[in-house]
Amino acid sequence: VVAEAVIEPARWSELHFDAAGTVVEVLVAEGDAVAAGDVLARLGTADLERAVARAELDLRQAQLRLERLQEPPDEADVRQAEHAVAQAAAALQAARLNLTAVLDDPIRHETLEDAQNLYDDLRHKYEARLEMYQSGEELDYWFVDQAKQRLDDAELTLNRIRQQGAVQLQSTQNEVAQAAQAHQEAQDRLARLLRAPDAKEIEAAELDVRAAELALAQARDALDDAVLRAPVAGVVTQVHVEVGETAAPGAAALVVATLERLQARTVDLTELDVARVTVGQPAVVTVDALPGVELAGVVREIALQAGDYRGDVVYAVTVELTDVGAAPLRWGMTAVVEIAAR
Repeated sequence: VVAEAVIEPARWSELHFDAAGTVVEVLVAEGDAVAAGDVLARLGTADLERAVARAELDLRQAQLRLERLQEPPDEADVRQAEHAVAQAAAALQAARLNLTAVLDDPIRHETLEDAQNLYDDLRHKYEARLEMYQSGEELDYWFVDQAKQRLDDAELTLNRIRQQGAVQLQSTQNEVAQAAQAHQEAQDRLARLLRAPDAKEIEAAELDVRAAELALAQARDALDDAVLRAPVAGVVTQVHVEVGETAAPGAAALVVATLERLQARTVDLTELDVARVTVGQPAVVTVDALPGVELAGVVREIALQAGDYRGDVVYAVTVELTDVGAAPLRWGMTAVVEIAAR
């Protein structure tokens, strides 16, 4: 069985970046030998490194939240919270007593009552003098005016006393409200310390930790994807990127191949001929560029799925070259494979 073929490495990889970015390093050139794991090229990673740092912080915060839920309350914290509740209760009681004292203050009531009585008395006197004057009785208006001035002064005094009392009462009521709020907050803090962790809260916190772990893994993967490494030991056969340019995700950046192990892959072996070929059969390969040179080989693989070649149904057969010797073979050379088929 004779078929046309092409020379290619037994193993090769076309490498590409998974994300767009600026190329900051290209560490190899075409023809360089590399070992598996060698760094070949890098993208700028400042943003990716910050993303990893943020993800690490998020994970630590999620872990701390879970730990706080799972840990029993610290005895010192409980004692401190109980003391805070007692202090807040005492402050609330004092504020309430102060409010009661303000409301029941006899001096305050007497002062207001005296001012009200004085105002009422002066108002009656003023109205009487005004009525006398308006009725035509012999009364100098000066007496009316003096009564009006004394009435106005009494009204100002009454309003001032009322306002002072209202301000004092409002201030005292505010103190009671603030003390009540502080007492409630202290009780809530103590209750949170003593409360057993809720199963759903713990489950939610565990899920938060898991989500943070996944986010960190993704951030680290993205950072690692910014570095191209050689998947196998071999030779760099193509370099498609340069420092400073933007690498497109998925676009070929470099090609690494194992050129010390070459093979010939048929391109036009028809379905009629492939039926006679089996793995392990010996073969002879001749290369168009090397007249008179015959290379020994053996069939290593037969394609399971057909392809198309100029309208014919064909199957690719891979022939491993077992003895290349000093033949100057190159990837992509055209060849002819002759298989000792049955």
